[in-house]
Amino acid sequence: MFTRMDEGTAEDWQLIKRTAAASRADGFVGDRVLGLLRSLADVNNGFAVDQLAHCLQTATRAEQAGASDEVVIASLCHDVGKAISGPNHPAIAAELLYSYVSEETYRMILNHQDFQGLHFYEHYGADPRARDAHVNEPWFALAARFADEWDQCSFDPAYPTHPLEHFEARLRALFLQPTRRRWSTR
Repeated sequence: MFTRMDEGTAEDWQLIKRTAAASRADGFVGDRVLGLLRSLADVNNGFAVDQLAHCLQTATRAEQAGASDEVVIASLCHDVGKAISGPNHPAIAAELLYSYVSEETYRMILNHQDFQGLHFYEHYGADPRARDAHVNEPWFALAARFADEWDQCSFDPAYPTHPLEHFEARLRALFLQPTRRRWSTR
């Protein structure tokens, strides 16, 4: 095995490709995402519920509204970036989802903070109409629905929320095989 990428042989790279594929098939990505979600139970940030409960409520609302499995699981994962960085959490969650979801769902998550900002940006001196920059995008209505009907209202400790286990099989299924990549595997 090489110690520098520029020394790797075709055989080395084929082994790496097979090993990575096997780890995906074994649920490695799903396990990691579930771990990140569970870690949100330790993140409160002054809200009435911790961030795991918030994500579970958001996904429960999306499911009850009849959203697709992809959108439900993206709703579950929308704030997973807060396990790493609050200010960058939308981009972290969106990039985690990028290879597994449609462009519309990716954009919904990537831009959800500005859509949700309608409900609080004024308190931070920011433009509550930041979402209007995206008004002509094909995913605008989905992002608005996500922010207004599922995300911004999911901080209620009394809301009947599905547990993480309820979503686990669908999360694992979503993260089994990437459907698109930013780079080529030739």
